Parts: sequence; C-alpha cells; structure tokens
Amino acid sequence: MGNVVQKDQPCLKSECGSSDARQVYDDGSSFCFSCQSFFKKDFEDDVEQFTKVDKTVPKPKTKGSGEILEIEQYPVRGFRERDIKKPVTDFYHVRVSYDGAGNIDTHYYPYDDGKAYKIRDVENKDFRWVNKSSSLFGIEHFQSGGKRLIITEGEIDALSVAQASYDRYQKFYPVVGLSSSAMTKSLLEKREWIRSFDEVIICFDEDDAGAKARTEAIRIIGADKAKITKLFYNDASDVLVNESPKALMQALFDAAPFIPAGIIGKEDLWESLVKFNDTPSFPYPPCVGSLNDKIKGMRDGEITMFISGTGSGKSTLLREIMMHILETSDEKIGIVSLEESPAETARKLAGMALNRNPADEEIPLAELKVGFDKVFGDDRIILLDHQGSISDSSIMDQLEYMALSGCKKLFIDHITILVSEGVDNLVGNEAQDKVMNDLLRLTKRHPVWIGLVSHLRKVQVGTKSFEEGKLPSLDDIRGSGSLKQISFDIIAFARNMTAEDETERNTIEMSALKCRFTGLTGKVDSAFYHFKTGRLGVAAQSFSKKETFTKIQVPKSKPTNA
Repeated sequence: MGNVVQKDQPCLKSECGSSDARQVYDDGSSFCFSCQSFFKKDFEDDVEQFTKVDKTVPKPKTKGSGEILEIEQYPVRGFRERDIKKPVTDFYHVRVSYDGAGNIDTHYYPYDDGKAYKIRDVENKDFRWVNKSSSLFGIEHFQSGGKRLIITEGEIDALSVAQASYDRYQKFYPVVGLSSSAMTKSLLEKREWIRSFDEVIICFDEDDAGAKARTEAIRIIGADKAKITKLFYNDASDVLVNESPKALMQALFDAAPFIPAGIIGKEDLWESLVKFNDTPSFPYPPCVGSLNDKIKGMRDGEITMFISGTGSGKSTLLREIMMHILETSDEKIGIVSLEESPAETARKLAGMALNRNPADEEIPLAELKVGFDKVFGDDRIILLDHQGSISDSSIMDQLEYMALSGCKKLFIDHITILVSEGVDNLVGNEAQDKVMNDLLRLTKRHPVWIGLVSHLRKVQVGTKSFEEGKLPSLDDIRGSGSLKQISFDIIAFARNMTAEDETERNTIEMSALKCRFTGLTGKVDSAFYHFKTGRLGVAAQSFSKKETFTKIQVPKSKPTNA
C-alpha cells in the first residue's frame, strides 16, 4: 500500500454497509477497516459492473418466445462471487435477475444467438430451459478457424476462462462451453466447426463426470487436435476465484496433447531418459573386474544371464558377486538357489567370508558362526526355502516379495530347473518364454537387477565339450530364444575340468556374448578358483605359462559407476 489520499470512504461491499471506514491509497487500492477487506484498483474501477439494478423488473411469467422477450428485459451484470466482470457477461449476453433483497438469484445463459436460454437458480443450483438447445454456449460469437479453441464444461467455466483471457489480452478469443458433461453430442454436431481450429483445449471438471466427458470429447474431436488441461481445483471457475487469472491462463498454456494409454509423450520420455541416465552401474568384483570394461557392471531394471557347462563355476561366480555387494554396499539381496538348500548356501557364503572352503576342511561351528554373522548378521539376505517344491507362480510371488522387501539384486540359479516341471500348464519353450517375460516385468516394476543362470545344449558327439573348456556361444543356450533375447547381458565362461594341470583345471575363461548397454562383446580376463579359500581371484597370466595367480582381492570402498 502507498500513502493515504482519501479517508472515510464508503465500503465497496454492499454487505458491509460502512459509509466511512475505507481509506484510499495513492496506488489506487483501498482498505475497509470495518470488514477488513482489501480492494485492488481494478476492482474499484469495475465495481459498477457488479452493482445491483432496479428490483422492480418482474420475473418472466410467460412461456416460449414470450418468456424469452421478458428475459431480454433483464440486465447484464458481472458475478462478483465468481470474479467475472461485466465486459465478459456483456460479450456473452448473460443476464441476471434479483431477489427481494437485491441479490442475484437467477442467471440466464443464451444459446443459439438468444433463441434459447438455460436458466440457473443460484440458491438451489437448479436448471431449466426455455427452448432447449443442443448447441455450444457462446459459439455464435466466434467464426470458424483459427489457432486455438477452448471448450469448458459449463457456462460459468467458459465465462471464467474468457475473463482470464480478457484480463491478459483485452480481447475475446474463442471459448465455448458444454451445457453439461452429458451433452457431448453437442461436440459431434459442431465437429466440423471445432476441427477447423489448429488445436482444441479441453478444460473439463476434475471429477468422474468430467473424466468421462473428456474421454468422449477426445474421441469425437480427434486426438490430433485435442489438448488436455490439468487443473489443481475442480474446475476453471475455482482456479480463477482461488488463484488468479494468471494461474488459469497458465493451466491453459500448459495443456498437453492427448496421449493414449501405453504411449509416452515427449515430457514423460525426457523424464524416463533422465532417470535411465542417472541409473548407476554397480561394478563386478575384482575377480572378474575386466567384465566392467565390456558391460560396465550391473544395472537395476536388467537381467544378466550366466552360462557355462556343468560344474564350471556358475554358482561360485554368483556367490562372489553376492559377497562383493555385501562387502561394498548397503544393498539387500535375494537368493533363489534351486540346486541346493538354504543351509548349504549359507555354509558356503559363511566359509567365503572367512576365506576358508568347507569342502576342503571341516570348519568348527564356533568359527563358522563368525563367517555366518559377517554375511547374515545385518539381515540383508533373503533366501527362498523351496523345500523341493518348485513352481513358477510361487517363486514369482517370492521374488516379488523380495523386491518389495528392498532387495535390489536377485539371484536365480537356475532357470532350467524352474521351468522343468511346467508353468501354468505350459512346458518347454513356452514355459521359458512365460518365465522370462515375468522376470522382465519384475525388473521394470520395482526395479531390480536379476542374475540368472542357464544350462547349455548338449554338444555333438565327437566334438569338444564345455566341460573340456569349450567356451559357449549364444546358440548353445538350452531352450527358448527368449532367454537370449530378453537378457540384457550374457556372460559365458568355461574351464577344462579334465585338464591334468591343476592351474589349467582351475582357470576360468570368460567372454561377454551380449551387452545391450554398451554393445561391446568378446573375451575378458580369466579368473582363477582357489580351492583352499573357495574364492575366485584374478589370473595373473595365462595358465600355459604356469605363473602364479594374484591373491584374493576384497575391495573395501563403496562402488561407483563402473
């Protein structure tokens, strides 16, 4: 407020009644100390647009055209309670009548250029028609064609949008209204006129009726033209009253093109890109660290498949990855090991924490408990106790539970057993297709990373077997093509289990067969299995040179993007 230039002025609110409590300031605003009301300059300038009129004009008593003639005797006034001023109601030819106390009690909305009227009782919010129309409110004031048309649900909302537009541009742009949410057939009748505009903004109520009408309006108008507003109030009038003309105009400017369910628009697409770009890659442990050069680690929302011959170390590699996650992060993991019991899994992981192999020595329980507490003490592992009963639906439920419990990395060893007994009456490739699709949906819904083991096809008689060190290819994966198609990364490894040389026998050759993230494939550094510790280490040089191997490396730092 500025300096006071006038004192003891009458209040602008008729219900206040004070004749000497308002002060006027040099910026044109004023304040009434009686009713504690503040008035902007533009409100004072337009106050006459809300004033009452001669109450002696009688209500229409005749029907039909006679009633319309009587309605046309009524004045045009703005609606103070809705912040709609006289220039707007005058443009749309909306008339009012008054009750005995001088308050507006009825609105008269003209249709078909005044040949019909929709009459609204303000107090009871009842409606009736004189010569009911199926047209659009206000359509006769605008020619076809142009950049933008705005369609509202109801006359007051149309007037509210027109008021916000008039405040900004001091002129009227095409704004029309349905007579009700149920009258979408009006859009069908005027479809050609509506589609003559470059874009059509649908500004309906944010309720069930409005949503239903919006869906039908889009169907009639066409998705190529329709844009949808998102209001933070029930309707346009509420935005104007509770916020400002500027806020209502912003909602109209922000109207987004209609996008069918399942289709992503550019705004949502950009958000998805940003989210994907920010997804960290969790590096593989040092024993297979060169994998990070090819595939940049593990990422939530992806499935990585590990393939090798029987006994080549798939389960050992998965356990190394588990230990690495537990030692270098705070993440929880879920384990579904279908070839061994939870107790056997726990015993091997506890031994790895001690760098001692329970298969090499009998570790006293007191000492094994130390390793057990290192792995399981902070309750970051959930294991599935399948008890020999395996079914797709139950395991999927368990995996869902693990993800909902906060597990970000899930290990499944292995899919071949999972589908061997049939899935929802499906067998073979169909069963594998269903499981892989279910797993993919799981990774996207939560999201999580899944490490999955798969077995290989039998090699032809007379050729080198995988157990003799043959490195598998994608075509060697047993079962459906969905295994290699849906998997994001596929890692193959092999060791010659029949080699006479111990070093060669415990050396694991590895190759990245697929990486959707980088596209890089090919051989990576070998790993070496230390039987005494039950751990994998990095092979220093090729086994053929019979050199030593590095000690087991246990990283202590938190992982960063690989």
